[in-house]
Amino acid sequence: MKFLEEALGGPVSEPSPHEQNAGCDCGCDTHSHVPEVLTHNSDEIKDYVRQRYASLVSKSGSSCCGPSASCCSPVDTATFEVELKDKLKFAENLGYTTVELQDLPPEVTDISFGCGNPTAIAALKPGEIVLDLGSGGGIDVFLAAKKVAPHGKAIGLDMTPEMIERASANARLIGIDNVEFKLGEIEAIPIIDDSVDVVISNCVINLSPDKAKVFRQIYRVLRPGGRMVVSDIVLNGDLPDFIKKDFEAWAGCIAGALQESDYLKKIEEAGFEKIEVESRRNAKELAYAIKDSPEITQRLENKFRTDTETLLKRIISIKVKAVKPK
Repeated sequence: MKFLEEALGGPVSEPSPHEQNAGCDCGCDTHSHVPEVLTHNSDEIKDYVRQRYASLVSKSGSSCCGPSASCCSPVDTATFEVELKDKLKFAENLGYTTVELQDLPPEVTDISFGCGNPTAIAALKPGEIVLDLGSGGGIDVFLAAKKVAPHGKAIGLDMTPEMIERASANARLIGIDNVEFKLGEIEAIPIIDDSVDVVISNCVINLSPDKAKVFRQIYRVLRPGGRMVVSDIVLNGDLPDFIKKDFEAWAGCIAGALQESDYLKKIEEAGFEKIEVESRRNAKELAYAIKDSPEITQRLENKFRTDTETLLKRIISIKVKAVKPK
């Protein structure tokens, strides 16, 4: 999970004792080295996230929540090389199958794993129009496109030009033509009302400073009876304030994560019904899908001077389904 990777790399500064322990009962001490962000302007957060994801495009093995240099991975490739079999094992742990991945080139799989596989539970049908929010390198778009072919279409939306360029190149490489990639923000989806059958998203909505607006936008573009299927990161318990203030932790899918109950409430308030959590997995369970997790844990403890076991158990990956009323 990326905040783990991002928090373990890059320059750091030392928070005050008060900041270290504020809102935290998981053993933080006064020697944690975590960069502090004093303000959380929405535009600043978006700009930082955009820059971080743009930088990942140029890195081999980059992904959203995968086991290599990524948005939600516990380590970076400078210190932890993951072999292909380990990547596949991690991908399968998130819900991707070998059959799904075998026809996709590394240019897709190396930059695309999230915190789950929303296409696995979306019940996609031929002829449907699917929208993927935060589509990255395009893995979920390509998987969805195959399921809705020949007359359906999959659209990927991403706010990072470099990601759009990479995903479009991947589409040409694969030779798939029922896909489209659009540049835009998930808080202002550039698609007309009532035009999409299914909206999917993979470890992205937690990055938004205004999740309520995102869910309202999803509701707007879905046709009556349309479905939302999301894999995302939520919390089950409080995180230390100094982590919540950290830009790296925002880009890493953690600082912006809501309590699960709050997340589901925002979906309900947007107008959705039949809201159902299909699965829950904590970060510790996901971390153990990767080799050398004891090393990961040790680096986390060195970084945060905190009870890593407790911290990881509070970070949850969920798959959620909801329906727009007819």
